[in-house]
Amino acid sequence: MRFVDNLNIDFLSKRKTAYVISVSILILGILSLLLRGVELGIDFKGGTQIGLKFENPVEISGIRANLDNIGLGNIEVKTFGGETGILVRTELQDIPADIFPKVISAIERSIERNFSGIQKNIVDSTINSVTIRFESADIANQVNSKLFEAGFQTSLATRETENLDVVFRVSIADWIEENLREKLADNKFEILKEEIVGPKIGSELKQDAIIAVVLALIVILVYLGFRFKFAFAVGAVAALFHDVMITLGVFSLLYGIVPGLNLEISVSVVAAFLTLVGYSINDTVVVFDRVRENVKIHKTAPLEQNINAAINKTMRRTIVTSVTTLFVVSVLLFFGGEVLRGFAFTLFFGILVGTYSSIFVASSFVFEYAKSRKMKIEF
Repeated sequence: MRFVDNLNIDFLSKRKTAYVISVSILILGILSLLLRGVELGIDFKGGTQIGLKFENPVEISGIRANLDNIGLGNIEVKTFGGETGILVRTELQDIPADIFPKVISAIERSIERNFSGIQKNIVDSTINSVTIRFESADIANQVNSKLFEAGFQTSLATRETENLDVVFRVSIADWIEENLREKLADNKFEILKEEIVGPKIGSELKQDAIIAVVLALIVILVYLGFRFKFAFAVGAVAALFHDVMITLGVFSLLYGIVPGLNLEISVSVVAAFLTLVGYSINDTVVVFDRVRENVKIHKTAPLEQNINAAINKTMRRTIVTSVTTLFVVSVLLFFGGEVLRGFAFTLFFGILVGTYSSIFVASSFVFEYAKSRKMKIEF
């Protein structure tokens, strides 16, 4: 790394080229956000999301064809963690009323298949469960154990020794499981997770996420205004806005185009954006600290010279920090699985953009601000 110790690059002379690059990417990203939008995860849209893991690799198109006409409306199917993982999503939170009797029939068929001829009757039914009473507590216990092993979500109504009732939870996952077990009998699978989020909760999460990012930018603006000068504070926040908008635009641009990067905005991705804001501002503050130091020492030197010298002197630290962080994030991106991919990609791309903006956006803004106002920066 010694080759960067004595750098003497005039970064500010290249700022106009950087402006063109940044503005071009920002325009593309904003147009994509306006025309295509971004894909929101279940955290924000609401609905049901089910993760399945099969014994053998499966074709997405085949799973989608099997689930298209099972009465759950528009179903989205995508890979989940590898060739044997499938993520199924629907905007419904509960089983539709016309499907509910079919699920109950499937439960009764399974009971009859395992316990032929036993007496039973339905004693209670809600939108997402059904309670079946059997002739004896022993049979109720056996049915509960056997069907639980078969994949049904069962439980005894009470813990009393004379309990005759078994509660069967009826969910969208049960109906999907029932259909796939029939159509893919030679490829066993298990349900890894089922997440259900109501539309009200999703709307509140979306609002809270926006507030969190905006508040972070405001607090950073105030803090840097006190620590440095107003121009430095606005330059840093402009760079953060630049980083967030470009990364968000890339999410929109890549969705449905690049295989493996059909990423959606989830709570974990929002956390990654906040982490990105913290990382980027840290990089910018390091440069600004050196600028302030240079201005104090070389009071008669032009501001352009002091800024260039600060960027050159901090380049070693910038490269080492960025490369080591990118290495760790790359491991998450390529080996962390589907669940962490959105989080890891946000950090990976954001670190690249954040490093670029610390050099060509934040510092350039301070220089342009001082130049346009013909003011001398002093500390």
